[in-house]
Amino acid sequence: MSLVTLLPFIVLIGAMFLMTRSAKKKQQAAAQMRNDIQPGTGVRTIGGLYATVKEVNDDTVLLEAAPGVHLIFAKNAIGAVLSDEEYNRIVHGEDESEDDLKTDGTIVPDDASSLTEATGSDASDDAKIDLGKKPEADDAEADSKDAEPKDTETKDGKADGETDAK
Repeated sequence: MSLVTLLPFIVLIGAMFLMTRSAKKKQQAAAQMRNDIQPGTGVRTIGGLYATVKEVNDDTVLLEAAPGVHLIFAKNAIGAVLSDEEYNRIVHGEDESEDDLKTDGTIVPDDASSLTEATGSDASDDAKIDLGKKPEADDAEADSKDAEPKDTETKDGKADGETDAK
């Protein structure tokens, strides 16, 4: 065999080796992160639950999702260990750089309630619409029920809905 025929196989084996090596490094980093979890740190589970670590055991972690709500998770279920700043920003909505967010322009509200509020107009202007049946509609409906159905004949001498089928 020549080197030219073996070259594609060598390249393929080399690529597989590099891919498995990088995946193995990621797995080792994730395992190290899970082993370094300390009580009091904020974590995100692989399911997207943000919680605070209360207790760390060999294979499990006790998390507090809300005050008084304790959950037991496997260590493998911890997706990320968050820094205190990131955890507070996500869970509590706290942001240390609020001074940087000051604006000089108009502040747009999160909802449209301020756009629809009445400004000095009377409440009587906003008359409620009656969506119930009108009395005229009841009378017209009753008249149509009392009337006998009319049979309209076609040019074949058959009434509507009649066929030759037996």
